Amino acid sequence: MTGHEARPGFAALEAGLEDKRGRIGVALRRLVAAGECGPVAAAIADILFAPAKRLRPILGLMVAEALGADPAPVLPAACAVEMVHTASLVLDDLPCMDHATVRRGRPALHLLHGEANAVLAAFALLNRAFEVLAEGWAGGPDPAARVEMARELAGAVGLSGMIAGQAHDLAQRGRRLDAATVALIDSRKTGALFVACAVLAARAVGATPAETGALAAYARSFGLAFQVVDDLIDAPAAAGDRGRAPALIAAGEAALAPFGASAQPLRDLARYVAARRR
Repeated sequence: MTGHEARPGFAALEAGLEDKRGRIGVALRRLVAAGECGPVAAAIADILFAPAKRLRPILGLMVAEALGADPAPVLPAACAVEMVHTASLVLDDLPCMDHATVRRGRPALHLLHGEANAVLAAFALLNRAFEVLAEGWAGGPDPAARVEMARELAGAVGLSGMIAGQAHDLAQRGRRLDAATVALIDSRKTGALFVACAVLAARAVGATPAETGALAAYARSFGLAFQVVDDLIDAPAAAGDRGRAPALIAAGEAALAPFGASAQPLRDLARYVAARRR
């Protein structure tokens, strides 16, 4: 969705996404100060403010709306998730990881700013994400809720989250992957942070455990569907039998049943992502 191509039948949704994308961009600039290290700050700016889908923080704002809450108090937490996601992209692109050369339509950060500044930028973003949750913000959740939100986000990053996904991915390089291994990698490397988005937003607005669990189930299916479509776009010939998106979208929609019509935008978002072609 970088480039935000128009899609028939999704005009209203796209307008809402663009509005949220703009609000997220403004909030990120407010939350991430330049600090005292110019080269690292320049690297952060290049990757964090490049054109991006912002799907994770958008999902958080939409979760708040599905719960009938004002999404504004969720915005800093949603931005914290985007900082973590962006940091993970920088680290994934390094020569010792995926050795990617392009990110968000421009050269990978380590090619633009050097590996050292790229690594420092990633750690600075990770640090700032948790600092935001620790500091709190006007109209936001209380300290106890923010502790649980920080715990959730740390789990999404850690040894049962994105780090585990990346480690599994690296260990399988050059091998033909079966469906179970693909699902394991996708659920950790991609799905975990989508789940964290939904859970952080739900906790920020005081959702019940049942509501939080249902939204997490939706986000899990949504994240996996997003990754499946991404793989098919990037390498349709090599993706094999990975066209699981329709079943995943259906599972996500089933999880939203308790929310009725208020969750329709989340249903539309899942279908929109599944329909993308680039």
